[in-house]
This record gives sequence, C-alpha cells and structure tokens, in this order.
Amino acid sequence: MKLIKKIFKWTFSLIIGFLLFSLVWVVAYKFINPPITLHMFFRLFEGYGIDKEWKDYEEISPYFFKACIGGEDGRFMTHEGVDWKAVEDAKKYNERNAGKKKRGASTITMQTAKNAFLWQGRNYVRKAMEVYFTYLIEYFWGKKRILEVYANIVELGEGVYGVEAASQKFFHKPAINLTSREAALIAAVLPNPIRWSPAKPTEYIEKRVAFIQGRMGVGIPKRDKK
Repeated sequence: MKLIKKIFKWTFSLIIGFLLFSLVWVVAYKFINPPITLHMFFRLFEGYGIDKEWKDYEEISPYFFKACIGGEDGRFMTHEGVDWKAVEDAKKYNERNAGKKKRGASTITMQTAKNAFLWQGRNYVRKAMEVYFTYLIEYFWGKKRILEVYANIVELGEGVYGVEAASQKFFHKPAINLTSREAALIAAVLPNPIRWSPAKPTEYIEKRVAFIQGRMGVGIPKRDKK
C-alpha cells in the first residue's frame, strides 16, 4: 500500500512538474527566439550542420507566409491549432486507400509545436504531446508568432533551417525579397526538404508550385506599422 502511494505521489509530482515546466517554456518562447531545437541537435549527429539566421516577421516576405498556408494549412487563420475537419478527411481517405501512402492532417501550428519542443517520431505519446503543445502555443503565442517561429526553425534543406537561410542558399537574396514563385518553390519542398530542392524543381514540385500559387490569396496576420 505504501509503495502504491509513493508511486502515485511521484507520478503526480512528475505530471505537475511537466505541466509547469512546459508552460514556462512556451511563455518564454513567446518573447525569446528558440536558439536550437531537438531536431537540429539530432541532425548534427547525422552529419548535418546548422545554417540558420533568425528574421522577425516583418523581415520576411509576405509571399512566404501565404505560400506556407496555401500549401500546408489552408484553414490556418480560422482553426485553433488542430484542424479537426482535415483530421476526419484524412481518416476517411486513408480508409478508402488502405495500403497506399497515408495522408496526414498536420497543421502549421502542430508542425511548429513539434519543431520547437519535441523530437521527430510517430508514436502516440509524442503525438499527444504535440497536440498539447499545439493548443498551448495557439493560446499564448497567437497566429503571428506561430508563423514567425515556424518560418525560422523549419527544415528546408540539408542543415538549412528557416526561410532566411533557404533564401540565401537557393536564391542568393534575403527572405524579405522573395518573389511569389520563389516563396512557393520553398514551400513546395516542405514535405521532404532533403529529397527536393527549391533551386532544382522536379515536375512534381512544379505542380505543387502551381497549386500553391493558386491558393496564395489567403490572408495572413497584419504586419506591424513602423
């Protein structure tokens, strides 16, 4: 009986400790830019370097945000972190197409939560934590900060993180000067930035670029006045 009480006490303490730590971590990242992520750290051991340069929201071309929303998360501005309609649609699609490549329903907010706080993986524990952090950053950060962090830590090539590093590497210009097509090219490789390159688009990537540019009329958070 005493052992059970001790286990319960330690479990309860661990849960409370995790909740408090995660809240502090999330709130801190609302004001402090993430210096490195677990994904970047693990990539170092795989032989990749870290090429990144943080840029504030106003220092990134609006085309990039529109391209990411158009290509990755069309309802980004209206959902609360998890797009449950997309989840249901993906579930039905996967049931109809058993044996084929599964369709996901990860939103930009979910990808940001995973990239900023977690490791890569597909087990249920990590997915549950991803959903938890997703709702936290939606509540504490808001859409603009989510897009800003996402744009700066997302993997866009071998050892390339963030739109500024990608823009400089592939187009030799700062991210603020990206054209609509260049932004769409970068967003088009997001499903697998190690396999594809914005500078050498395949036929498949060109189709994705056309699709993304067709959806780039979506709204984004307003830029701060200077």
